[in-house]
Amino acid sequence: MTADDSFGRLDDDDYPAYTMGRAAEMLGTTQGFLRAVGEARLITPLRSAGGHRRYSRYQLRIAARARELVDHGTPVEAACRIIILEDQLEEAQRINAEHRAAEASEPPAA
Repeated sequence: MTADDSFGRLDDDDYPAYTMGRAAEMLGTTQGFLRAVGEARLITPLRSAGGHRRYSRYQLRIAARARELVDHGTPVEAACRIIILEDQLEEAQRINAEHRAAEASEPPAA
C-alpha cells in the first residue's frame, strides 16, 4: 500500500490510522487503559508490521464509551461486558425488526 492509498482510507471508520499513544491522547486516557480494554476483548487493535497497536475511529468510539463508564465508577472489565451486551441487544433488536417487517409484508395464509 502506498502513502496515497493510505491517505484515501482515512475517511474509513475501520482503517487503523491511530497509534496507541495518539489514541490514548485523543481519548484523554492512558495506554494502559487501551491495553485493558483489549485484554477484555472489547476491541482488538490491528498490529503494524513492527507489531505496534493501531486503532480505528470505530474502535476509539467504543473505547470512549468504556472510558465513560469507568469514569462513573464501573470497573473496566464490567464496562467492557456492558458494552458487549449493549451491542448484542442492539443486533437482536435489529434482527427482530427485520423479521417483523418480513412477516408484515407476507400475504396472509389462506
